[in-house]
Amino acid sequence: MGLLKEFKDFAMRGNVIDLAVGVIIGGAFGKIIASLVADVIMPPIGLLVGGVNFTDLKWQMKPAEMVDGVQKAAVTMNYGNFLQVTFDFIIVAFCIFLFIKGINSMTKKQEEAPATPAAPTKEEQLLTEIRDLLKK
Repeated sequence: MGLLKEFKDFAMRGNVIDLAVGVIIGGAFGKIIASLVADVIMPPIGLLVGGVNFTDLKWQMKPAEMVDGVQKAAVTMNYGNFLQVTFDFIIVAFCIFLFIKGINSMTKKQEEAPATPAAPTKEEQLLTEIRDLLKK
């Protein structure tokens, strides 16, 4: 029973729950960015480079052949898919960079706002009075 209680204490710790929420939101945000890249950004880029669909680029190392009445697939190196994934990563990383930069600039503006000094506590007032009495 002690192991179960220890696991419950671990799982309900604030950091674990915050991490779980971050992972879930990150996954959803990743899908949004992936759709932005695949559906909005890459088609114009493909159009600019002559209508090339990067995922279709491949190098055929061995052609397809018929062996004993069975069609064997061609051996290809699909470097276009690698290029597509690399471009996706660069664009996603740049979008996340801009997102984090925006959040940091908003929090920086909040920090720069002049903070009014807190009123002294009763203890501080009492210590100030004692100091002033000792000076006299």
